[in-house]
Order: sequence, then structure tokens, then C-alpha cells
Amino acid sequence: MNLALTRSRFQANAVATAGPHRILTMLYDRLVLDIDRAQAAQRAGNDREATEALDHAYAIVSGLASTLDVATWSGGRALMDLYLYLLHELLGCSIAGDADRTAACGALVTPLRDAWHEAAATVVADAVALIPTARTPPDAFGEPAASSELGVG
Repeated sequence: MNLALTRSRFQANAVATAGPHRILTMLYDRLVLDIDRAQAAQRAGNDREATEALDHAYAIVSGLASTLDVATWSGGRALMDLYLYLLHELLGCSIAGDADRTAACGALVTPLRDAWHEAAATVVADAVALIPTARTPPDAFGEPAASSELGVG
């Protein structure tokens, strides 16, 4: 099996088994990567590569905007406004081929990505805190069994 196919399957499995918070952070990670790649390609004069990266970034932001329920939380409308602004700017970056404009999009998205990572880490930490701790079953005398007897625990 070739490396590209193995990597593709691994990525597909990672997305398929990820929770919503992990999918969101993966999307933001890829969005930042796409913007960085587009900026580098624009600076190198590679219009095709820049356009592909910006098109992918546009698709990510479009998907995020289409799934955002602005009524769910107080910041929803502001986030939607940011998504709409980014869609406008990404399109403009692609048309103009302006690396500085693309960098400005990255400067908007990177702190947002970092905030979502922080929020996701909090969600995971809170969920882990709710998991009851495993207790070692008592031995025949009612005392906790020594976990080293079987080499586990």
C-alpha cells in the first residue's frame, strides 16, 4: 500500500472518529494552513497554488458559516459577521493576488483558532473530570487488592 493512500485513510479515520470540538479545531488548523500556503505562494508568484489554497480556505469558512446557529449564543452574530468578512476578503485575495491582504486574513483567523483550541481543551478537561475514577476491587479480606499482583492497574 502506498504512503499517500495510508495517510488518506488515517486522516479519514481521524475525522470520522473525532468529536465536534475536535472537528472544529481541525478545520481551523487547516484554515490557517491554507491561508499561510496561499500567502507563501503569492509571494513566490505561484498564482495557481495560491488560488487553490484560497479556494479551500473559502470552502472551510463557508462551511463554518453555514453551520453556525447565531441564535445559540450571544457571540454568534459577531462570529457570523467575521465569517462573512473573511469570505469577502478571501475572494478579494484570490482576485488581487495580494499577499499582504492574505496575511491580514491569517492575522484574523489565527487568534480565533487558538481560542477554539483553548475552548476545546476545556471541554475535554471538564469531560474527563466527570469520569468516575476506577477503584481496585477488594480482596477476600475487604482490603483493596494490590494492583501489582497481576502487573496491571
